[in-house]
Amino acid sequence: MSLPVPPPAPPAPPVPPGGVVPWQRLDPRMLLVHPVKEVAKFLPVLLGLLVAGSASGAGPWALFGVFLPVGLGVVRYLTTTYRIAGGRVELQRGLLQRHTLATPVDRVRTVDLTASPIHRVLGLATVVIGTGSVVNDSDERLELDALPREEAARLRGALLRSAAPGTAPSVDAEAAAEQVVARFAARWLWYAPFSGTALVGLGALVGVVLQLAESVEIRVSEDDIAAIDRAFVAVVVGGAVLLVTALAVGGYLVTNGGFAVSRYGGAWHVRRGLLTRRETSIDVARLAGVTLGEPAALRLAQGRRVRAIVTGLSGTQSSSAVLLPPAPRAVGYDVASAVVGTSAPVTGPLLPHGRAATQRRYTRALVGALPVAALVVALVAAGAPLALLVTLVLPLAVALGLARDRATALGHAFVDGHVVMRSGSVLRARDALAASHVIGWNQRATWFQRRAGLVTLAATTAGGRGRIVVPDVPVASAIELAEAATPGLVAQFLERGVRS
Repeated sequence: MSLPVPPPAPPAPPVPPGGVVPWQRLDPRMLLVHPVKEVAKFLPVLLGLLVAGSASGAGPWALFGVFLPVGLGVVRYLTTTYRIAGGRVELQRGLLQRHTLATPVDRVRTVDLTASPIHRVLGLATVVIGTGSVVNDSDERLELDALPREEAARLRGALLRSAAPGTAPSVDAEAAAEQVVARFAARWLWYAPFSGTALVGLGALVGVVLQLAESVEIRVSEDDIAAIDRAFVAVVVGGAVLLVTALAVGGYLVTNGGFAVSRYGGAWHVRRGLLTRRETSIDVARLAGVTLGEPAALRLAQGRRVRAIVTGLSGTQSSSAVLLPPAPRAVGYDVASAVVGTSAPVTGPLLPHGRAATQRRYTRALVGALPVAALVVALVAAGAPLALLVTLVLPLAVALGLARDRATALGHAFVDGHVVMRSGSVLRARDALAASHVIGWNQRATWFQRRAGLVTLAATTAGGRGRIVVPDVPVASAIELAEAATPGLVAQFLERGVRS
């Protein structure tokens, strides 16, 4: 079963005889949204005015302050215009201080269509254009809030076709080529507590409890502590676990409900969101590879997550690179393989890094356990019972298990035109980067790595984090990998290694 093919987008508005593309306004229905959003921003101030007015006898007259944010919302609509002209996307806004944003169309990497519940009721969508620039200020974002749903879809198609090289396929060709790789299933909710959101929920719960205890001034005496039995502790812990799990599952469902990832035309399309719908389109020509997330908790649940490495899209815009939320491992492999066009970089075997790299994993893990062991020994030397030495088994076992897991994870390969690197344990990831998107190599080695004949190898690229990295690669293997992926780029190093 496949997703329904989106209906053909309406044609673009005709260009006047003079050849000058006119500025266009947002949809008039935003006059129902902008004022409400501005009132929400000023809500604390408005409540303060209402309280102050009641105390001073002004009464309901204090509510006239609501006209200010409503007026700002109307002005925001009236002063915002946009157009696509001369190969550029241009956006103007502001009344007293006119602000113009412009970017070349060929810099468009992603196009996000977001629709909150009120937008969906009104048939609108917000268009966010990802250009790869590092922007933290909302005033500097190319965001059109909001357009009619059909116009937003037409604009997305026009931007991605203009940004991609070559001629865009016809609507019929896009429909015929549509491929649905994965869609949300209820069993995906099993992976929500293992996705990291559970830790966020636990932190929020602990913060609320501490804040409540501080405000209520709860005092616990030694007699109260002595009266607590194991059954009460078990109930509290069990209740906290259930609450955190419910928060994680609920958050996962709201964020990823209705998820689907598919490809048609020249872009990958990701849809998700139960209340606020978000559709992200990633230009295939800008897609450099994928990162298969394999954190420890998710591996324990037999799950995976997938992110795209998009050329020109920085880490600050990582939300637009999500291809698959925590989901079954097989689904993760299918999505990653479909995106890179082959399964070998995703599931194929990797070259191990040898004995020296394995020894470094164990050495570093055991060194990390030394402070705990030293503390236990110091306590015993200070008069603590000798039985306390038994606790040394726990940090040593954790260190050895972590070292073994990290040593097993280390690997690299060049397969089917992709540089593949995997490393890590708690936050393990497997990166597959197309060789055509590798723009350079970086080898770094500490004094200890040089003595062991190892280097930390990084393949630099113009997307994602800017590079993919794997530690403790034998020097000869690092040079061979670089030469295989980018012939001639590091040949002089390879020849020098052969002569030596």
